[in-house]
Amino acid sequence: MKKFFLFLVLSSGFFIAKCQVTDTAHVQQNVTATSTKKNWNKLDLSTRANDHFMVQYGVDAWPSLPDSINTSGFSRHFNAYFMIDKPFRSSPKFSIAFGLGIGSSNIFFSDTYINLKSNTSTLPFTNVSEEDHFDKYKLNTTFAEVPLELRFVTNPAEPDKGFKIAIGVKGGLLLSAHTKGKNLIDSSGKSVYDAKYIAKESEKKFINNTRAAITGRIGYGHISLDGSYQVTSFLKAAAGPTINPFSIGLTLSGL
Repeated sequence: MKKFFLFLVLSSGFFIAKCQVTDTAHVQQNVTATSTKKNWNKLDLSTRANDHFMVQYGVDAWPSLPDSINTSGFSRHFNAYFMIDKPFRSSPKFSIAFGLGIGSSNIFFSDTYINLKSNTSTLPFTNVSEEDHFDKYKLNTTFAEVPLELRFVTNPAEPDKGFKIAIGVKGGLLLSAHTKGKNLIDSSGKSVYDAKYIAKESEKKFINNTRAAITGRIGYGHISLDGSYQVTSFLKAAAGPTINPFSIGLTLSGL
């Protein structure tokens, strides 16, 4: 009987001690979580380096074109933006960013002449493979752009050392549009003038003055893969086929 009583006392003491240790650990966890939350609230992230400057370079494409438009080669874009990043106080892994920049696109064509100065109501894309034409020919457009992004980073204090993702939109205002041809050749491929001959024609009347696009980025640190899809038509209404350009490229970011 005494042995049983002694066993009961020892068991009760062990159980009470275990409960106290568990409660203490639970309290410590709550204190740690609370302290971490307070630390986030006290930490100033407004001046952190989080993609305040972005440079983008990549491939551009015009999908679903009629046979009369012959794009070819490495059509590409170059964009540069200055951004302001505003982290959420309640959830610093998220932030809103907005800014201002320039977006430039070069679409290349083969055996084609684009008459930007035409008096017609639609923009002519003429096949000139059987006559004098340029060996290299492109259409360049440049826009002033305002990008807006919703951002997520896994390392709020040091975004350049973590995974990041961003989705957003951007609006643009057309600044210039011109064609550029290099090395005028005849139907047999022989240079009509010097091989360094260059001709430019500038006119904006057929190009939509404004554009809007959906954007996205995903990456790690200073490098990310970006993409965009223009929801507005490249050409003005009735100036030609509906063209919704899209692009894929790389973003180098910092500051």
